[in-house]
Amino acid sequence: MDNLKLETERLILRKFEPTDMQALYLLLSDREVNTFLPWYPVKNLEQTEEFYNKRFADKKYCFAICLKQDNIPIGYVKADTDDSHDFGYALLKEFWHKGIVTEASRALVEYLKENGVLYITATHDRNNPRSGNVMRRIGMKYCYSYEEQWQPKDFPVVFRMYQLNLDGCDNRVYGKYWDTYDNHFVEKDI
Repeated sequence: MDNLKLETERLILRKFEPTDMQALYLLLSDREVNTFLPWYPVKNLEQTEEFYNKRFADKKYCFAICLKQDNIPIGYVKADTDDSHDFGYALLKEFWHKGIVTEASRALVEYLKENGVLYITATHDRNNPRSGNVMRRIGMKYCYSYEEQWQPKDFPVVFRMYQLNLDGCDNRVYGKYWDTYDNHFVEKDI
């Protein structure tokens, strides 16, 4: 699994390696990149390594996004293996608006299908509609919204929950967030 690579027209998706810590630091320390992510920006390489060990190391479906020309990480795309199969991504801002996250996400979705994953979910802060655009471009459908007191940042956020059923079961909706948070609703015109 460690040598696994997924390739697209422009990208290599591969596992992060210990030699990638400086590139990962650039991503994780950028305040703008991390505005809508559930953690604070890291302050140094030590925090980057701690983040890597806790969140990325040994994760089955976590991949560095690299351009083919240099194979240096410029972002990541991942899917959790718990019941949410939470899908997520981040990219250095100088690469935003080039379709890179969409391209990487489509490759991971195909890999997840091949591995028998039944569905993926993803959430985004409704103040970050561009993330929702990525979700729609890879075929995810909006299901519902909910408000939570977002941790560790400790302020209320309305999240939009999207889902993509990879097995053709179109009526399945992951209901854990709906059931967990009292303030849940379906928004119109999304």
